[in-house]
Amino acid sequence: MTGTVWALLPPIIAIVLALLTKEVYLSLIVGIVTGAFMYTGFQPVEALDVMFSIMTSKIGDNCDILIFLVFLGILVALITMSGASRAYGKWALKIIKSKRQALFATSCLGVLIFVDDYFNCLTVGAVMKPITDKFKITRAKLAYIIDATAAPVCIIAPISSWAAAVGSSLPKNSNIDGFMLFIKAIPFNYYALLTLVFVVFLILLNEDFSKMKKYETIVQKESEQKAEHEVHVIGKGKVKDLILPIVFLIVSCIGFMLYTGGFFTGKGVIEALSNCSSGRSLVLGSFVILIFTFLLYIPRKVIGFVDFCGSFAQGFKAMTSAIMILCLAWTLSGICGNEYLQIGAFVGGVIQGHMAANIVLPMIFFLVALGLSFATGTSWGTFGILIPIAVAVVGQIPAMLALLVGSILSGAVCGDHVSPISDTTILASAGARCVHINHVSTQLPYAMLVAVCSMAGYLVAGISGNGYIGLVVSFICLAFVMAGIVLKIKKA
Repeated sequence: MTGTVWALLPPIIAIVLALLTKEVYLSLIVGIVTGAFMYTGFQPVEALDVMFSIMTSKIGDNCDILIFLVFLGILVALITMSGASRAYGKWALKIIKSKRQALFATSCLGVLIFVDDYFNCLTVGAVMKPITDKFKITRAKLAYIIDATAAPVCIIAPISSWAAAVGSSLPKNSNIDGFMLFIKAIPFNYYALLTLVFVVFLILLNEDFSKMKKYETIVQKESEQKAEHEVHVIGKGKVKDLILPIVFLIVSCIGFMLYTGGFFTGKGVIEALSNCSSGRSLVLGSFVILIFTFLLYIPRKVIGFVDFCGSFAQGFKAMTSAIMILCLAWTLSGICGNEYLQIGAFVGGVIQGHMAANIVLPMIFFLVALGLSFATGTSWGTFGILIPIAVAVVGQIPAMLALLVGSILSGAVCGDHVSPISDTTILASAGARCVHINHVSTQLPYAMLVAVCSMAGYLVAGISGNGYIGLVVSFICLAFVMAGIVLKIKKA
């Protein structure tokens, strides 16, 4: 069953079950077990051995991210416990006077933190959650704003961990400048660009529709179910007790990205950021910020030493759900990977076997990248599979290769955005303290509208042979969609 259409079955089972039952843990486990049984020829003991072998390997490979989650959870618990979040909320309310302004501030912060999507999701949530709560913005809406300004921003920011992922996906002997290819592909990343425009539209509209609207109606009648461990405020922290740790966290993480990328050994800033170890940098930065916070809080008696130590357990508890889902999602991605069910090999074979019409290549690559990223929960893995195929198909023709790479990045981000097993989707839920499946179901219609407009753009780009014409068409389609939404809301 490896390398065949059957390789798609485990992620499909997990995703469908999650959407139907609203039980993410069990759905992921069923998907993993199904994949392990398929790979081992339905040998129960061997299947379990393979399953936990993959899980152990994936956790080991991503240990830096898990440690970062725990450290950031501790920091959020400390800031909340100290009373700094409450003080910041009161201060921000003097400037932010409406729901629209709160959402706009959230999106702006998401755009500013463009270096890494993990860091983006959790930091924006920690800073803006008290403000959005004040204006009764649902956690699902907050999670959508966070998610829509995380990966879509990182994938069009040259100085980010994502730029390095694109460059590393190129064939080793291609002699293609990965960074320059990334730059040239930015205007052709329709989904990311349109998503940012759509977020601004929703904020200006100040109204929701589809499942998000239904969810908000339910929340108005009932209290919202929040994925949050209660942390009691015991300190008398001030606004600076939130601002200083967050600013220092951003500076230290960027500093360690430069360090792990070799900036201090002679490499340039862009090269260092492109080649850095983002996971290790986030761990180092978050560990240093805990030391900084200790020195900021304890001498001033913002909170006591015992309470500071008690925040460790509180922070870990707050991140337990995200860590559990991530570990299971990574395991499912592993069982579908090249060493086991080889879902990428199947998809690659299908693409290379149906390349008769060049005019539909951009749209095909967009749709395949979307489906692969959605099924596996990894956009970076999608880059690694499809970009070499794009190079093999069109060679090193600059304009066409940039368009195809743009369509791949666009589809991968779209699939990553809507997938219940995507790490950024999971972390957006964690950052907003939103029940994960509520975030997935409410943002899906928004993302799919943008995806359809992007698909139309890629079809026109293929027909015209000009990616910029496709970009214009995709924006025109989005404009019609937005106009239709406004008219529908006015009629309601």
